[in-house]
Amino acid sequence: MRFLEDDLQMAVSKYLDLQGILWCHVANERNTSFVKGARLKKKGVKSGVPDCLIFEPRGLFYSGLAIELKIKPNKVSLNQKEWLTSLKNNKWCVGVAYSFDEAKEIIDNYLKL
Repeated sequence: MRFLEDDLQMAVSKYLDLQGILWCHVANERNTSFVKGARLKKKGVKSGVPDCLIFEPRGLFYSGLAIELKIKPNKVSLNQKEWLTSLKNNKWCVGVAYSFDEAKEIIDNYLKL
């Protein structure tokens, strides 16, 4: 079985690493037991956090860039929308990408600011 969102994440990961910027992937897509999931939640794991968090401020405008990665026909969940909105309200640039080219464009445009 092929995991297309995983492939997209790995391609974006490689691209971000090549840019030499500070970033991380939030691994919220894991499958786990109820007990392990509850333990992770107690540790602070939050549902809906965007896939890529880029910790590179840009001027007075943005504290960082958050990107949610999706493969069509998948859609952004309500929790993901709430996170993106909250981050935007806290001076983060946010985006949703459905392909590597879209993610690259979001990243490149952000880094040019």
